Amino acid sequence: MLNPKDIQKSRIKELVSENYVFAAVLHYFGINFYQYEENSLLEVCKKFKVNPNHLVEELEVWANRKEPKSEELYLHPIEVLVAYLKKKHYFFVRQELPFLSNMVTGISRDDKYAGILSDLRIMFPLFVEDFIHHIHEEESRVFKRIQLLQEIESGGFRLNDALTILEESPIKSMAHAHEDHDDEMVGIRKLTKNYELPEDAPLSMKILYSELQNFEKELIIHAKIEDELLFPKAVELEKEVLRMVKKQISSN
Repeated sequence: MLNPKDIQKSRIKELVSENYVFAAVLHYFGINFYQYEENSLLEVCKKFKVNPNHLVEELEVWANRKEPKSEELYLHPIEVLVAYLKKKHYFFVRQELPFLSNMVTGISRDDKYAGILSDLRIMFPLFVEDFIHHIHEEESRVFKRIQLLQEIESGGFRLNDALTILEESPIKSMAHAHEDHDDEMVGIRKLTKNYELPEDAPLSMKILYSELQNFEKELIIHAKIEDELLFPKAVELEKEVLRMVKKQISSN
């Protein structure tokens, strides 16, 4: 990182080149980095009435952000895992997708990248629409199912009603349907040729490709957590609750 005393005097282009995370932080404060690459941070902060110290502090928070490892998540009960996944969904929808959409629609080129940007402006909104639909479906079906299982386990339903619920939409069928969504960015990856760019590519394109690739990596990790941790835990919970309910019915 640059010397803190020099950061405010540095051009946006220099700051973003050194740490691509700066582009996302600027967007968080309502600033499009690609429109002010030649301006200093101090100039841009004055224009947008942003305290530069707050912006730099936020950069440090984002740069030091760490995700829990799968091993750590595995040790937690299923409700903690669901809460974590919901939080990630919110982060995707409220922060990462708006930032990517902003770049896709806002970056303007009249060179060899114009065609790719034009195609992305068609493809990316379709991906976003499908992705948000997938999130809503997951939360309304999978997460809701897990909540129902826990309510049954704690005696929140009559036994016959609980048995009816347990026999409908089992977790296993949801898990198979979920796996079909695990490679959602295949079209964008092919369009960008696996996010490859020459060394002399414009900074705005480098950041766009880098952020798209990082987002895809996040989705892969997210899907893996769901496939390898959430669904197995949910399947076991469902089996246990079903055994409990059948045992209680047979003993009545």
